[in-house]
Amino acid sequence: MIEPTSRSKFSHNAGCRELYRPLPLLKIQNNCAQARPRGLSRTLAALVVALLAACHPGAEVTAGAAEEAPVLQCGADGYLSAQLYGAIETRLEWDQDDLECMGMPRPEGRGIRLRLAAVDPASGSELVFIIALPDFGRDSGPAEFDTNTTLIEAGNGRFFSTPNTDNCLVDVESVRGLDEAGERYSIAGTLYCVSPLPEVNGVSSVSVPELRFSGLLDWTAS
Repeated sequence: MIEPTSRSKFSHNAGCRELYRPLPLLKIQNNCAQARPRGLSRTLAALVVALLAACHPGAEVTAGAAEEAPVLQCGADGYLSAQLYGAIETRLEWDQDDLECMGMPRPEGRGIRLRLAAVDPASGSELVFIIALPDFGRDSGPAEFDTNTTLIEAGNGRFFSTPNTDNCLVDVESVRGLDEAGERYSIAGTLYCVSPLPEVNGVSSVSVPELRFSGLLDWTAS
């Protein structure tokens, strides 16, 4: 477990939201509770009994699947909130229904990278944030991590990226398991950047002073 470091370079007032959406159990046994018909031949009666007996095990499988809430593609409660300034100036308030999320190990096991993307209603362009945490490992928990951050304006071919890990950090506030295998996690935190992200092959920049997010980390993804 990585111990939290000092926050001398950054200050914030960010929180992590909890959201649980339990699914109701399916009422499926009613379809299997019909009384056995009378007056049937022995052969037909035996067939009916066999069909009724087969119905109940199948119902148990269906009920078991219904009890397990599906793993959402952005973790337990996906969201992104940020104000952008500069070459892209907009207010982003994305929730679970807006976001597309991916989170995976970086090549050669050098930490992780998180991808959060959605369409900006103001411009109609898809904006993609890629947040790389080189020092985040399987045993990491809430702490502060230096980061490389990239913003892509898809469709227009514009890229804005930090040249190194000196300008931005991520305060990881929670890492919550989503499966028993310990491979999928909901990860939430706040990104702080003290200087703008310069445009790659351009002269403009985008400032992201504070970006709050909750996304998905899948250690089996590649």
